[in-house]
Amino acid sequence: MISVEGLKVEFGIKPLFSDVTFVINKRDRIALVGKNGAGKSTLLKILCGKQQPTAGNVAFPNDITIGYLPQVMNNQDGTTVREETCKAFAGNAALKERIDKMERLLGEREDYESAEYMELVQKFSQEHERYQMMGAGNYEAEVERTLTGLGFLRSDFERPTSEFSGGWRMRIELAKILLQRPDVLLLDEPTNHLDIESIQWLEQFLAQSSSAVVMVSHDRAFINNVTNRTLEISCGKIIDYRVKYDEYVVLRKERREQQIRAYENQQKEIAEIKDFIEKFRYKPTKSVQVQSRIKQLAKIVPIEIDDVDTSALRLKFPASLRSGDYPLICEDVRKNYASHVVFDHVSLTIKRGEKVAFVGKNGEGKSTLVKCIMNEIPFDGSLKVGHNVQIGYFAQNQAQLLDENLSVFETIDNVATGDIRLRINDILGAFMFGGESSEKKVKVLSGGERSRLAMIKLLLEPVNFLILDEPTNHLDMQSKDVLKEAVRSFDGTAIIVSHDREFLDGLVTKVYEFGGGQVKEHLGGIYDFLRSHNIDSLNHLEKPSEKKSDDKTTDETISTSGKQSYADQKEQRRLIRKAEKAVADSEVQIERYEKRLKELDDLLCLPENASNMVYITEYTSTKRCLDDEVERWERLSEELERLI
Repeated sequence: MISVEGLKVEFGIKPLFSDVTFVINKRDRIALVGKNGAGKSTLLKILCGKQQPTAGNVAFPNDITIGYLPQVMNNQDGTTVREETCKAFAGNAALKERIDKMERLLGEREDYESAEYMELVQKFSQEHERYQMMGAGNYEAEVERTLTGLGFLRSDFERPTSEFSGGWRMRIELAKILLQRPDVLLLDEPTNHLDIESIQWLEQFLAQSSSAVVMVSHDRAFINNVTNRTLEISCGKIIDYRVKYDEYVVLRKERREQQIRAYENQQKEIAEIKDFIEKFRYKPTKSVQVQSRIKQLAKIVPIEIDDVDTSALRLKFPASLRSGDYPLICEDVRKNYASHVVFDHVSLTIKRGEKVAFVGKNGEGKSTLVKCIMNEIPFDGSLKVGHNVQIGYFAQNQAQLLDENLSVFETIDNVATGDIRLRINDILGAFMFGGESSEKKVKVLSGGERSRLAMIKLLLEPVNFLILDEPTNHLDMQSKDVLKEAVRSFDGTAIIVSHDREFLDGLVTKVYEFGGGQVKEHLGGIYDFLRSHNIDSLNHLEKPSEKKSDDKTTDETISTSGKQSYADQKEQRRLIRKAEKAVADSEVQIERYEKRLKELDDLLCLPENASNMVYITEYTSTKRCLDDEVERWERLSEELERLI
């Protein structure tokens, strides 16, 4: 389908990669791997024609279609979720026109045995099948099925896209690409903003798709379940492994060991040649042999090995105080915003040394309970943090607390102690801050880079209770391995909020499931939970008690109504949360205006300020703003009461 030959890309003196040659065949499922900065995203851009290589070419048939999902997109507003997704079918009319034209040609021709006629028949069949797969004009059901699979509620379909975050907009774009059913799918980190259920749905979709797939992903479980071939960009070259990722890891280790042996033998040979040259350089009787050795030395092509290998890097948290036997005890914890209950009757006990996972759909209260534990928000019930507990907390806002004037190296050097200070560069390299990146100032780092730096900082602080909220979002596979091993060997207690199954596998021994205002405890690892989840819940966190019946239709009706009821309830909760937040924000603004009015009133009571026009003008303006805000608060409160 796609033939890549002699590809070369240069951004500086040293090529990013060169002499890259491979072929993408039908039904190939390819994982594109390599360390950060190796050129994975660049290669995807070249394959879809959005970037031109320095040399070489990419060849594919004229009628091939390519769907490309980038990491970063330029989103446009002005449409609803449904309208934006339906743009995937904009090419339906052109495709129908091509099919009709081929059908007319088939009716006009009589050379039924000719190769050209058979080729036309085959082409007509392929295009007609594609048109049928794309919905044949009746694509509404397919749009709804895809959006629902990617986590949208039906009530979201008519909402403007401008109301959604970047992650949810990425899901819209992914839905559009999947609905187009292209011949080749190029996906750059498609799971970055998906939860476990959406990732599983995408896995099933790709497994049933007839498209070839080339993807970059740091979700090991996802690429293991989807791909059957691995292309590694290493040392500026492409190495083709026709196996899944896990098998590739084994083969790569063997290949690297061979590389090291070959490199050592080559270095030994070079040293021997140089010794001979130096020893006999000035002896006339050996001049011919010396010249021969010099030519031999010039012909040697140096064997390259990846300059960074983090597979052997191990981090261990510094020693800290021993905590009490029960670092966390929750009894009947409840969190609500007005009439909306996030969760209620939450009772759980976490013992010292336990590592547990918080899982569930977005918005079900995982981060809310974490904030309750950190005492960042008020709650009802009893929540006790045990004796001598030292909490290390990682959340997205932790990255904003870094000193912007320090460099990456200085940030870590300030918290590193003992022998670990000798390994700072190795640690930074393991988290994609190798080379000159370690000298960057924090203020120029992207959000993802700051999160990674905050994670390294946390790894070097003496704590005995870790709370990690989506810690792997900005890490590549090697960095994840380093973090996972550090948490696994951590002597203390850990709560991990994550959608990354591979990261949680073998790390946690208990799973707390958030959904429907409840928190349920599941003993065992993440895959134990997923197996029971698929069997018992049919991909829904809440399900009505099953009723035995011989009537299959009745059971299906009950299941469907249960799903719809849950969706309606969740949408209602979302609207209430939104309205409550608006009321709360308005109350904060009113309080701010009232406080300032009191300050101005006190100032104007002073004789020297009695005729101060600046204060008088500000007082009038603030009073007007307060009156407007009070009216707004009344409208918002009425809207909230209607929802409740």
